[in-house]
Amino acid sequence: MNCHLCIHTEEKPHVCEVCGKQFNQRSSLKTHLRAHTKEKSYVCEVCAKAFTERGNLTAHLRIHRNEKRYVCEVCSKAFTQLCNLKTHLRTHTKEKPYVCELCGKEFTERGSLGSHLRTHTKEKPYVCEVCGKAFAERGNMFKHFRTHTKEKPFSCEVCGKAFAHSSYIRMHLRTHTKEKPYVCDVCGNAFMVKGNLLKHLRIHT
Repeated sequence: MNCHLCIHTEEKPHVCEVCGKQFNQRSSLKTHLRAHTKEKSYVCEVCAKAFTERGNLTAHLRIHRNEKRYVCEVCSKAFTQLCNLKTHLRTHTKEKPYVCELCGKEFTERGSLGSHLRTHTKEKPYVCEVCGKAFAERGNMFKHFRTHTKEKPFSCEVCGKAFAHSSYIRMHLRTHTKEKPYVCDVCGNAFMVKGNLLKHLRIHT
């Protein structure tokens, strides 16, 4: 009962000894302490990924169940997590709340701002364990890592050909669909690959 009363009185008697943050319930303090200890007690039985909070594990499990309860009212696209829906909604509202303090460029996602800031700081925190090459973005490091492992996780559903990167399979699929999305503004010639359009544009210059 005393714990419940704290919610109404806004009293926060439970204090974190590490950072001083206050909580109205002991259980909330215990959950918070895992942020300092890095303890991850909640483990996914499917992929073994671990989490500090039960709620985060519950949200993660929806990925495996392909459960998408959060639906966009504009385009009906569905998401497993509310935060992903909120981020998606900005593609409709054009809202860009994350602003670079150095150049003023705006972003819809905090992660995109973080990646952009490294173009100013030249920081490359993601390092290849095999050769030591460093990258500004985690995704680029993983792409590079496949040059060592020779892993090709992206397979063409039409012919079965495998690729190391998703961008390669997108280009390859155009050989089946005959799609040519890159169009010359001068003469209307169309190309499957952006690089071929850029080469073609030199004819006009």
